[in-house]
Amino acid sequence: MLPRLLVALANARIAGAANDTNAEDANESPHIVQSFETDAFAPLALGLEAEELMTQIECFLDRGVTAEAVFIELLAPAARKLGEYWEEDRCDFVDVTMGLWRLQEVMREVALRSPVLHSGHGPARSALFSPLPGEQHCFGTLMVEEVFARAGWDSEALIEPQRSEMLKIVSEREFELVGLTVSNDCSSGELASLVTAIRSVSRCRSVKIIMGGRAVNANPQLADLAGADGTAEDANSALILADGIVPVAKRLDCFEA
Repeated sequence: MLPRLLVALANARIAGAANDTNAEDANESPHIVQSFETDAFAPLALGLEAEELMTQIECFLDRGVTAEAVFIELLAPAARKLGEYWEEDRCDFVDVTMGLWRLQEVMREVALRSPVLHSGHGPARSALFSPLPGEQHCFGTLMVEEVFARAGWDSEALIEPQRSEMLKIVSEREFELVGLTVSNDCSSGELASLVTAIRSVSRCRSVKIIMGGRAVNANPQLADLAGADGTAEDANSALILADGIVPVAKRLDCFEA
């Protein structure tokens, strides 16, 4: 019953927003997602099907909100809110899993409807994104990968990988950046072991490794202790970080012959 109550409250918030002074801000800047809209959308994935969520999103797209803004300011906060509800025992694991799956379906649909064409000047920088091996939820990883792809990176995402699978791919493919999403609590020793293993097998000798996700956001020192090259709170900040640490031109010493 609690997830339904949360959705009902969200719907009431959306309906009430039409008469709220905040709605005036949305009318004056229709291409910008307002904070009250983010808050109202967040719980909806618990009770609405993907098609119904997409109907909500279409309202934002129709008024000029970009796909990137939908990802960063609507879908990502909704995913974080689901995690908070789970931690607070306001919904169970199944509710969270289904909610994240619906958000993932919406993200895929938005990406298909809003393709990005790149100029193709020079080789794109390469990146691999993955949840920490053993973690089941991959929405955050897919979100980051989509944002990077839309920014012109040659990016890929792994879904529920085994450690051996990840290391095999890193050893066989030319990735200049590896991004790890850490959602569940884990030790710095476990992260350090994975970072060391990635560096030891990577075809790119100067590979950069960044981390994000709930656990790292709560304790950024984890990334420092693990030997990562940086942390990012969300997909947009991850892109900014990566742009600063991965050269646009491929370094001659990056890849083995």
